Amino acid sequence: MKLKIAVLAGDGIGPEIMEQGVAVLSAVAEKYGHEVSYKEALCGAHAIDEVGDPFPEETYQACKEADAVLFASVGDPKFDNDPTAKVRPEQGLLAMRKKLGLYANIRPVETFDCLVHKSPLKDELVRGADFVCIRELTGGMYFGEKQEPTVNAEGIEEALDTNYYSRPEVERILRVGYQYARQRRKHLTVVDKANVLASSRLWRKVAQEIMGEYPDVETDFMYVDNAAMRMIQDPRFFDVMVTENTFGDILTDEGSCITGSMGLLPSASTGSSTPVFEPIHGSWPQGKGLNIANPLAQILSVAMLFEYFGLEKEGAIIREAVNASLDQNVRTPEIQVEGGEKYGTKEVGAWIVNYIKNS
Repeated sequence: MKLKIAVLAGDGIGPEIMEQGVAVLSAVAEKYGHEVSYKEALCGAHAIDEVGDPFPEETYQACKEADAVLFASVGDPKFDNDPTAKVRPEQGLLAMRKKLGLYANIRPVETFDCLVHKSPLKDELVRGADFVCIRELTGGMYFGEKQEPTVNAEGIEEALDTNYYSRPEVERILRVGYQYARQRRKHLTVVDKANVLASSRLWRKVAQEIMGEYPDVETDFMYVDNAAMRMIQDPRFFDVMVTENTFGDILTDEGSCITGSMGLLPSASTGSSTPVFEPIHGSWPQGKGLNIANPLAQILSVAMLFEYFGLEKEGAIIREAVNASLDQNVRTPEIQVEGGEKYGTKEVGAWIVNYIKNS
């Protein structure tokens, strides 16, 4: 297979983990006889510094013309600490999702037996947890009508975010949820806040109307506050969870902590155009250039990329290599066992590449 990959390394630790992700992608492609070409493009704070736009037109075209986008991270403290900034790195991420029509964010949450002790939850709660959170990605408050902080006629400062959803937006993401549930344990949890929010009542109404089309899937409904609590009390309850943009953003980060490290989990964003594969963590600017960032989430995002194109063997060899690296304690500092050998970003990536080439 021929694959054209747009490479968006972004900010902070992005370039370091991206280097390892590309190396693994190339190693797998060579092993299985695929032809891969890469095109690097600017995004995030780096793009703002270079051209004044976090997602410039040239980057959009590179993504649009590619078969897939491999993305790392965006974000920089100089923007985080400036509430008056008119242009922000995260706007580039939102623009990419909107322009590419990426309405479905797929985030698997899977524990690794050898790292259960790193989880903040007790072993008996977290061991065996394995679920997928499907987050609607282009609607809700992140894209609804906004009013920046302003002073009203009474002299009171106020701001506004609109949590807007339409029936087609809700229905298409629910159907993605049902598709994944059918491929897994046939259990779908729809997360909303229908007792308070009108937009959530639309979600529940649509879900109740279409659930009959999927009689083989058990459907239940859960308020978001209860879902957040249940993820901590009994994460093994969930199989596939589907929810709106803001709730999904919060719940998926909560879910990532269950594994013991945000550096372990990949994600995919799919929709009407080029799919994007990325780690769920941020740019971690404090770790930039120190060779300590965990590259496994970026590498596992490459596995998801291959699997998206039906290349199951290619994805499987990456997962096998990652599991082997963890079992043999080839780990970056935040997940290394006490007294274990020190491995950096580059060393972990090189070990996995070598494993793939020699397996």
